[in-house]
Order: sequence, then structure tokens, then C-alpha cells
Amino acid sequence: MIEALLPTAVIAVEAFEDIPGEAVFPGEEDLVANAVEGRRREFVTARRCAREALSRLGHRPAPIRPGPKREPGWPAGVAGSITHCAGYRAAAVAPVDAVAGVGIDAEPNGPLPDGVEESIALPAERAMLADLARARPATHWGRLLFSAKESVYKAWYPLTGRWLGFEDAHLTIDADAGTFRAQLLVDGSRTGGGPPLTVLSGRFLSARGLVVTAVTVLN
Repeated sequence: MIEALLPTAVIAVEAFEDIPGEAVFPGEEDLVANAVEGRRREFVTARRCAREALSRLGHRPAPIRPGPKREPGWPAGVAGSITHCAGYRAAAVAPVDAVAGVGIDAEPNGPLPDGVEESIALPAERAMLADLARARPATHWGRLLFSAKESVYKAWYPLTGRWLGFEDAHLTIDADAGTFRAQLLVDGSRTGGGPPLTVLSGRFLSARGLVVTAVTVLN
């Protein structure tokens, strides 16, 4: 699913099931030492997807340790993202000379818990969600907005090193095209130089009981 949303320079690997009894990769045991079994399985499978994707870039299997904001610590010269939810795990990686950044997210295509939409959506976004729900009720658009903002953040943080709140990006969704556009409402200066991030664009799909989103930042 996720591969359809990404440019060819990005390598994606996904899984819809876990391997029963699969061990945690050496060097990552402490990351899930206190996790419940379901969380541990999600972690193990998602990290396996990430190592398989990295292997296609020529990297040997190694632990993927978290950074200061729990983001995956990729090898030098690699941009990437990981996501997992009930029934789906995926990773996407690319050389930084091909794309500057990538963010992916997957969520169950179901309603958000009570009160969440109000905390993640700007007033104009809430009006847009209501219109989309009337026109295309098969997709839970509040959930898709949440996923899209997660993908935006995952692409944003490695390039800026700064937090991005749900209120810091204004999204517009084109349901016909399967795309979204995030207008960033805060300073988008990059830590490594280059043009500031002002707009991030992404793609989405809704299938197999999931909503999946992806953002790619081109060089």
C-alpha cells in the first residue's frame, strides 16, 4: 500500500501480519523490555521491515535505536520513517541525495476517540472534514487528517530538529486526487541549511480497513 504513495527513489517494505515468536533484534531488547505482547510484535515486525528496506540500499542489518524524540536513528546518509498500527507495519527509506525527507503513517479507518478531532484540527480543517464526510462517508476523514499530520511531522522533525504541533500545520485534502497539502504556520528553517519548509505535500489512500499517508520532501 505505502509504496504506491512514494516516489521510486524511496524503498518501502510493509507487512500485514507478524511472524509468531519472532525474536527482538539484538541491541533493541531494552526498547520493548516492558512492552505488552501486542506492542512488542508491532515493534519487531516494523523494525524488520526497516532493516529489509535498508538492505536494499546496501546496509548490513543493525539495531535501529531511537533518537531524542523517539524517532528511528537511521544510518548516515539515509532518510526514513516507520509506522505500525493494528494489522499493518511499514518502513520507508531513501538516500538523502535522492530525497531530503520522508514521513509515513498508517491508522485504522475508524472514528477518532471523542474529543480528539477538536484537539488536532484547526477550525477551517474541521469544516473541510465535515464536507468530506458528507460527500465520501466510507473514509473517516478525521482519522486521515490525524495520519497526514503524523506523516508531516515525521518528515519535518529530522530536517528541523523542532517539534511541530497539530495546530502548526493547516491541511487541505483533495479527495479526488488522493493528495493533501500542509501549509506550515511556524518557522521552517532547516538545521542543515537549504530552503525553509513552508509547504509539505503528501498522498493518501484508504483500503483494507486502513488509511495510509506519506510525505516526501524533495531536494
